Amino acid sequence: MSVLRMTGTLLAAAVALSACGKPGERVRFDGNYFPAQLSKVGERRENFVVAVSDPGQGIAGAREAGRFEATRHCVETFGDSDITWLAGYDPDAGAAVIDDGKLILRGNCVIW
Repeated sequence: MSVLRMTGTLLAAAVALSACGKPGERVRFDGNYFPAQLSKVGERRENFVVAVSDPGQGIAGAREAGRFEATRHCVETFGDSDITWLAGYDPDAGAAVIDDGKLILRGNCVIW
């Protein structure tokens, strides 16, 4: 890859990430706010669970809010957005695990 193309790619990635929202900023998904809280699982920061409130407003929006929170965590913590979702908790596969009124997503940041 040429230096010019790589520089352009890195610049585009930086601009895209700057548009992701700042911590504490409310972001809408499918027109609704879905508060999401990410917690690490055990001692390893790459293993996480995301609990998304109010999934009754729209499950697709709740999935996207959870994916957004997980992606933000992986990028801020490890510098990469790659995530391996646990079977049954994958937003791409249409997972809808609801526990105590919250959508639950589980995954791992891919670290190299």
